[in-house]
Order: sequence, then C-alpha cells, then structure tokens
Amino acid sequence: MSKYGLLIDYEYCSGCHSCEIACRNEKDIALEDWGIKLASIGPWKRENGTWEWNNIPVPTQLCDLCTSRVTAGKKPACVHHCLAFCMDYGPVEELSKKMSDKGSKVVMFIP
Repeated sequence: MSKYGLLIDYEYCSGCHSCEIACRNEKDIALEDWGIKLASIGPWKRENGTWEWNNIPVPTQLCDLCTSRVTAGKKPACVHHCLAFCMDYGPVEELSKKMSDKGSKVVMFIP
C-alpha cells in the first residue's frame, strides 16, 4: 500500500486561511489549537529591489490528512477548500514526481 502525503506549492498560496477554517470545521478543533496553520513570512526587501512575502500552510500534529474524508473517497478538507489550488493530496511517489515539475517553493507533508 502506498504512503500518502500532502504537497503544498506555497509560491501560489494567497494567505486566505481557507485551509485553516476548513480543517477547524471538519475536525471540530478548539480555537486555541490548529490542524493546519498558515505561517506568514515577510515582507522583506531583497537585494535586487523586489519584495518577498511567503504564506506557508503548515500541518500540525493534529493533522491526520482527514482520514475519515479520504476513506469516503474525498480529498482532505484543506485541499478541497484551497482557493489558490496550491495543495494536493495523493501517493508520495506521485507527489514526488509533481514536486520536480514545480518551482522552489514546494514542501511535502507525510504524517
């Protein structure tokens, strides 16, 4: 059986927090806890005069990749509700191939 994971291409994350809200609603997570948390890094001015600002969705220890949703044939709540379509779920082997086609702002989460 393949191991499954979450691929996050944060180059395109808009910082909308829909992944956090979807996770919280799906898992009935208390307000002081997070299943996935959006980290915002920046803005800062680069040497070439451009600005950089990254939003990175970070799964926490509470993330189980929505096992109940996946068992029912659905995507994890964060992936389903991502407005920027920057998150993907699937077998690690497939996600690794997709990763090589992406830019440099890609992370993979494997619980």
